[in-house]
Amino acid sequence: MAAFGGDRWLNDLPNHTIFKKIRERLDSESGTNEKETAKNLTFCVGGDFFLWDDSEGVFYTTNLRQLNSAEPESSGKYQTLQCINPPLFQVCQLLLSPTQHLVALVGLRGVSVLELPQRWGKRSEFEGGRDKINCKTIPVAERFFTSSPSVNLRQAAWYPSETDDPHLVLLTSDNTIRFYGLKSPHTPAKVLPVSQSEDESSLHPPVRSYAASLGEIAVAFDFGSASCPPRQLTAQGSTDQPVYPLYILYENGETYVSYSSQANGLCVSKPAGPLPMYPAAEDNYGYDACAILCLPSVPSILVIATETGTLYHCVVLESEEEEEAGAVEKWIRGSDSVPALYVFECVELELTLKVATEEDEPQEFDFTCPIRLHRDPLCQQRYHCTHEAGVHSVGLIWLNKLQKFLQSNEEDKDSLQELAAEKRCIVEHILCTRPLLSSRSAPVRGFLIVSDLSLGATMICITANYECIMLPLLSSIRPPSPPLLCSDPGPGSASSPLRGLASDSFEQHIRSILARGSNNPIVLKAGDKEASPPPAECLQLLSRATQVFREEYIMKQDMAREEMERRVKLLMGQKSKQLEELALCREERKSLTEAAERLADKYEDAKYRQETLTSRVKKALCSLQSQLPILSNSEKDMKKELQSISDQLKHLDNCIRQVNMKLEYQKKQVDKDMSASRTTVPLNAHQKKVVQDVLREQGQQIGDMMKQIKDIKNHFSF
Repeated sequence: MAAFGGDRWLNDLPNHTIFKKIRERLDSESGTNEKETAKNLTFCVGGDFFLWDDSEGVFYTTNLRQLNSAEPESSGKYQTLQCINPPLFQVCQLLLSPTQHLVALVGLRGVSVLELPQRWGKRSEFEGGRDKINCKTIPVAERFFTSSPSVNLRQAAWYPSETDDPHLVLLTSDNTIRFYGLKSPHTPAKVLPVSQSEDESSLHPPVRSYAASLGEIAVAFDFGSASCPPRQLTAQGSTDQPVYPLYILYENGETYVSYSSQANGLCVSKPAGPLPMYPAAEDNYGYDACAILCLPSVPSILVIATETGTLYHCVVLESEEEEEAGAVEKWIRGSDSVPALYVFECVELELTLKVATEEDEPQEFDFTCPIRLHRDPLCQQRYHCTHEAGVHSVGLIWLNKLQKFLQSNEEDKDSLQELAAEKRCIVEHILCTRPLLSSRSAPVRGFLIVSDLSLGATMICITANYECIMLPLLSSIRPPSPPLLCSDPGPGSASSPLRGLASDSFEQHIRSILARGSNNPIVLKAGDKEASPPPAECLQLLSRATQVFREEYIMKQDMAREEMERRVKLLMGQKSKQLEELALCREERKSLTEAAERLADKYEDAKYRQETLTSRVKKALCSLQSQLPILSNSEKDMKKELQSISDQLKHLDNCIRQVNMKLEYQKKQVDKDMSASRTTVPLNAHQKKVVQDVLREQGQQIGDMMKQIKDIKNHFSF
């Protein structure tokens, strides 16, 4: 089915010209019977997909975003990155630097660093879209591997710092970790012996073989998240730069820790350990350890893998010095206190498919192979395992509960119970390249997780025949997305407390029923494609697949269906009961409404009667008061007030009479003045001012008297 929009590249990448070109050359070459191990010859930077061709010694790269475009010429376009100084060894792993500008080509007999070219142009392609590009290549520790033919490289990693000069960390088979800077790639910047012997300088080849037989050789290491510096690095003045713990794993299952910093050059402390593991085990949690991975979480989670397919999930916490001081002092090498590893769970991977034989007897021997551990760039609770027999994915769903418990108080028992009741991790068998012990080995050639969310969370696996298999990542292991602000009900909206207690409980119950303990992975057949497998092998695989489908799918779906039917029956009973209660509530509401109407009528009638009685009482009191022979206090006060008003009226009447007399007198004077005005009398300025002031004052007095008279008339309604 054709893909549209953002899923077009899922169909175009498996049929890309890059894979066709490599598959055609593989078909022309003759096969070898040498035992192969899992490799990782691919990586992705943003939307650019890179694939290493070991026979040609070149990189093929194409842009996944351009595969989504509708242009037909972009579907098969790719660029070739050629090494100026190609590696002389077989490349087994590719490591991208923290700055994503350098790529380390890692093999058993050497390491080379390739510098990615610059981008420019319309589509931001390497060197504007040229078909073939020469890239600068820097051999690392080439002189050391040439002069030491018996030494092999066990593991390589980039130093986790992104700000300082890039450094490569190499673990070799002579129990030594070397730090190389790219400025001087042939001279190690720091050499860290990791032998468990007290005198590292006295290790001769016979002693090394004896240590290897006891499992006292370092097989893997990994850097943890930045932490507080120990006393050794603090004394050297390296408190400003971040300090990264370096966990070193030995074949006998023991783990040591060292601390590194780049404050004044590269500073590395002496390895301290072995780290105590709790609860203690007689076999020290197995032998044949092969890989270690530190998940970037708080607290740190160490994953220790063995060649038998056993995974130990260890929580890194501070050790209890008071209780275990006497027992640890005898074994720990180093003066600083070391953390302790608390084994939370143990997981057994199904490397080859477990099928029942005709006699229903177990298999004669177990299949073992080295395991590589890969971080998931999209989810810190998940990691992936690649090995000779396929690919597994592991999700730590209990990590959130563990963090909640460690952040809570010591008296918080609820989080401890939730952590104890939490189911273990989810293990998914993604790809199986060796279904049976008799099958031919066909390890994967590449594994990566597309970290560009615009392309979708996708897992890409490159098989031994360079077939590209892409699978979507399950969302059950990913942490849920944070809620949107618009979905927050806010403090004002109240909800039922029972709804909060029972939220998603039934959904979680169904999920727990449908959770599968094993699944049927994608099975790939190695060897000649035209040759058919033996009928016995086909029958065993068919029986195993049928059994898994019956036990893990059909039976659990039947259980979930029965549980859902039981739940539906219970909800139907509750619904009928609630409908009956709702009918009763409606009848009660109707009766209450009628009672409220009757009470309202009674209230109106009582109110009218109360007003009538009140008016009658007032009239009776007034008539009673009027029939009394003596005056009341209020009537006496009223009488006094009326007498005072009468006196004031008499006074005002006299004042008005005087004003009228003055007015007539003034008129007469005015008339005389009018007659005498014919003979003009000159007045100076001072006399005019005095006359004006007198007239103004008399006018104001007249106005005030008129105002008082008007107020009195209004008061007594004359």
